[in-house]
Amino acid sequence: MSDEPQQPKAAESGKAGTPAKRKRPRRTGWRRLIPTWRMALGTILGLLLLCIGLFALGYYLVKIPPANATATAQSNVYLYADGSQLARDGEINRENVSLSQIPGTVQHAVLAAEDRDFYNESAIDPKAMVRAAWNTVTGKGKQSGSTITQQYVKNYYLGQEQTITRKVKEFFISIKLDREESKDHILEGYLNTSYFGRNAYGIQAAAQAYYGVDVEDLTTAQGAYLAALLNAPSSYDVVAHPENKAQAVARWNYVLDGMVKERWLSAADRGKMTFPMPDDAKGPAGMSGQRGYLVQAVKDYLTDNGIIDEDTLAVGGYRITTTLQKKKQDAFVKAVDDQLMSKLDKENRAADRNVRAGGAAIDPATGNVLAMYGGIDYTKQYVNNATRRDYQVGSTFKPFVFTSAVENASTTQDGRTITPNTVYDGTNARPVQGWSGGYYAPENEDKVDYGPITVRTATDKSVNAVYAQMAVDVGSDKVKQTAIALGLPKNTPDLTESPSIALGPATASVLDMTEAYATLANHGRRATYTLVTEVSKDGEKVDLPEQTTRRAVTRESADTTTSVLQSVVEGGTGTAALAADRPAAGKTGTAEEDTAAWFAGYTPDLATVVAVMGQNPDTGAHTPLYGALGLARINGGGFPAQIWAQFTKDALAGSSAKDFDLDLESGAEQPEIPSAAPDEPSSTEPTTGEPSSEPPSEPASSGPPTAPSTSAEPTLTTPSEEPNPTSGAVNELFGDPDATRDSGSDE
Repeated sequence: MSDEPQQPKAAESGKAGTPAKRKRPRRTGWRRLIPTWRMALGTILGLLLLCIGLFALGYYLVKIPPANATATAQSNVYLYADGSQLARDGEINRENVSLSQIPGTVQHAVLAAEDRDFYNESAIDPKAMVRAAWNTVTGKGKQSGSTITQQYVKNYYLGQEQTITRKVKEFFISIKLDREESKDHILEGYLNTSYFGRNAYGIQAAAQAYYGVDVEDLTTAQGAYLAALLNAPSSYDVVAHPENKAQAVARWNYVLDGMVKERWLSAADRGKMTFPMPDDAKGPAGMSGQRGYLVQAVKDYLTDNGIIDEDTLAVGGYRITTTLQKKKQDAFVKAVDDQLMSKLDKENRAADRNVRAGGAAIDPATGNVLAMYGGIDYTKQYVNNATRRDYQVGSTFKPFVFTSAVENASTTQDGRTITPNTVYDGTNARPVQGWSGGYYAPENEDKVDYGPITVRTATDKSVNAVYAQMAVDVGSDKVKQTAIALGLPKNTPDLTESPSIALGPATASVLDMTEAYATLANHGRRATYTLVTEVSKDGEKVDLPEQTTRRAVTRESADTTTSVLQSVVEGGTGTAALAADRPAAGKTGTAEEDTAAWFAGYTPDLATVVAVMGQNPDTGAHTPLYGALGLARINGGGFPAQIWAQFTKDALAGSSAKDFDLDLESGAEQPEIPSAAPDEPSSTEPTTGEPSSEPPSEPASSGPPTAPSTSAEPTLTTPSEEPNPTSGAVNELFGDPDATRDSGSDE
């Protein structure tokens, strides 16, 4: 062996004399889960290539189809509950016009409302689509991320169904169309195919339907309103839904402000504009009589509950079975005609031209709407008087105050539990006690002083002083909560938390009030109303909301209220309802300035509300009913109660009468005698807040509004004197209440 040093061996895979290449250590443990940059880059490139391939494939496969237009439009069929046909709609009202016929300001109004970047953007707006999807997922409301091009493709080439397939087709057709057609052509098509409500498809039909003019003659303000309608066609029709006028005007302002922002309209011209009220609508001939009102109510129910959106429903093809019963529907129409309409003399009494009527009937156990009266004829009076929310409900609201009192175990200012027999001070214009919001002293009907009076008798005679004080004793916030629980919508206009809530300034609809009274009839269990039992298209059923019944108030609260309302029918202001020949409970009511008279009542198996309203047929303004039908005044105990009685009798004919099965609150049967005068007011100042030498002419904004002085109604005949409801001890304490009562002024 040599003594020379040994040379290192060359790497087997390398050249002689080259150092060995170091091997990369193998990834172990959690590191194996993290992709390398090569893997990540490869994945991204792969997905990108896949998307490009899918896009190219979709662009190649999806062709621009022929227009669907009216050729594929179908009718919707509406059926009574027994399967007989109620109505058929679907007749398309459209007249195409060229873009040159549409004023530039009207075109710009539509762009300001729907797609301000239309002329500068591509056919699709990915950012808007993502934003709309995110808002929908996060509960900010269902929103559209579609451009005008996409909406036109949906209207003209495809359909309104909300499916992934339709969305994919819309995506590719929009891109192709944008490459093949001019922006003007697309905008023209969009304006001719969009739905504006009132069965008007396209801007020309809309101009005629809302303003009675051709599209060339539309003003900028009118064009802005039609553009606003595209967002919610039926809801923003301020004639059909006057309660939504604020939202419609806000949308109209949004459109005009957008035009100014885009420099399509000068600020000076914008400042001169006032909201252009549309003309009264004329329903299609096929919707004459009650059919149009019923169909529109069903449509509103379907769209408001998210069952079918308005555009999809307008395409047609649906078979809709309603809850309406033909026998009861016919009975309602006959009752209104017999008791009211046949007695009008429009030629010789000017006030008779203003008379309107609305009514609804609900099965308390199920919530099914069994009949509805919307007006004399849908083609003559477009607004549905059963669903409109712009007339005060008056004293028909008072039972909700008492129900809330029982529900909350409320007491008077001096600590007495509120029952039907609790004695209140019914002095006219008596300031309420315990209210810190300002001076409030509502007048009784005809300024009658009742003195000490039980809650039951105060309900019979609709005494404002008693119920305003009761609202304070219960808490007006709790009264509002009870009314909502019974069935009034949370957003009911003028449902305010103040003592005046008891007198009924709220403008709930007849249908809203019917649902609330049906809850009382059903012993406090609320069955949310429904108008539809089945919807199908091409044999496939559409999912409907599950009808449930839930406890709104305790049985004792509802039943004790029923016992009080029975007294109203048996000896109070609602005695005309006795003609139904059924055990009944009910309440009369009158709106401020006598613009509406109400009767709301129920038997154990049918709840019905009837209202007679005053409205000028030319201006649409609410008018008092003074002088109508030759009477100085119309009140709830007159025509509304008479209509109620005839309808109820005919609707329930053939069924056996049922008595109310009531479970009353403790103490409801025993009179409660105060040991001292309850809540006796000062003659010059309220007992709460800062003293005042006289009531202010207008309450502060934080206080209650001025009370209607006509929330209680006199009957058409003088009622007989009732026995003194209080004991001798109370008479000695307060004086004889009947001694100061003007019986001719009672309801």
